[in-house]
Parts: sequence; structure tokens; C-alpha cells
Amino acid sequence: MTSLRFKAPSALIFDMDGVLVDSEPLHKRAKELAFRQLGIELSESVYDSYKGRPDETMLPEILREHGGMERLAELSRLKREFYESIEHEQQAVPGAVEFVGWAKSRYRIALATSATPRNRGAALERLGIGDYFEVIVDHGRRPRPKPDPEVFLMAMRELGVGAGDCWIIEDSLNGIVAAKAAGCVTVGITTTFDAGKLSFAGADVIVKSFAELRRVLESL
Repeated sequence: MTSLRFKAPSALIFDMDGVLVDSEPLHKRAKELAFRQLGIELSESVYDSYKGRPDETMLPEILREHGGMERLAELSRLKREFYESIEHEQQAVPGAVEFVGWAKSRYRIALATSATPRNRGAALERLGIGDYFEVIVDHGRRPRPKPDPEVFLMAMRELGVGAGDCWIIEDSLNGIVAAKAAGCVTVGITTTFDAGKLSFAGADVIVKSFAELRRVLESL
């Protein structure tokens, strides 16, 4: 789903998990294993509702519902250890690395992610694009979690661009809501949710691949 009613951007802001790296299934598996250690089983819809949000948001909220807040440190440790034991399985989203390389010479580009500095650094190093982004805002900067737009507002401020000049590329529903709240044209890529859900969340442009997004941008 594309549209030519938008002007060409001067800047692109990328989310990371689910946009550049196919890490959402690994994070989910690590959380499932960690929660299981505490005797907690969650539905798919609960995991979907937290996609795009940091562990520091999800883990205490779930424990609070199950009356086990005293085990938060243990749960956080378990999730981290499980994730780090399987993160070698992480793969780039098809076409992502090539697209970022293409975009780097044409736009101001930034990364705005809920990932921790450690996970963000490891993922970008694995992809070989650690030095491609002019601005990086991650969880270590302590932005309010998506769907709050603060992570994107921080990136725009540091790029020195306004919302009208910036497109944000997201895969999660929380991320789409945050990007729209930041006032930017919002691109939803169907790596995590289908087109219908991305549209309902407010995505302006929906693409199935980075090749399709490149065609959209080149047509403007």
C-alpha cells in the first residue's frame, strides 16, 4: 500500500528489532523460557501487545499481574541470559543492510530503538552497519517507551530535522503509534504484523520489503 501524496523526505529513522534484524522471535523465545522458569505462561496476544517495547516495561507489568514483583531481578537475569545464548541465530531482515547502505548516501539517517545499548551494538556489528547512522537513540538514553514518541523526537532533534522532512520505518504496532505521534510519515513493513494491522495502527505507507520501499522513495 503506497501513496504519492507525500513529499520526498530528507531524513529516515529506522527502528531496529523487526526492521533491520529479525530478532523479535528470539526475544519472544527468551521471554517464554524466562517466564516458564517462574511458572508463568502467556498468550500470543500478550506478547504481540508488547512488541516494540523494552523489557523494563513488560517484565514488571507482567509480574505485577501475577503477584511476583520480588522476582523481577531474577526474571530480568533469566531473560537476558536466554537471549544472549541464542542471539547468534539472529539474521538480518532481507534487503535491510543493502537498503541502509543505499539510503546513507541519499538521506540523513538515524536509528531509534528500544533495544539496550549492548543488544543494539551487537546487532549492528553483526550486520556490519554500526557506523552508518548519523544519530543513534537506544534504551540507554532512557526515552519513554513506545508508544510514546520520545525516542523519535530525540532522533529528529539530534538530526536537526522537522517531522515534515522525516519518514520513520517501523514494524510494530506500538512503534507505528509512536511514529505517528511524532508527526512523521510512517512506513510499516510487514515483517512482524500484517498490512491490515499496520494500517489500523496508522501507518501511512505499507511495504512488504525494502525493495518496495526503495521504489516508493524513488518515485517521489
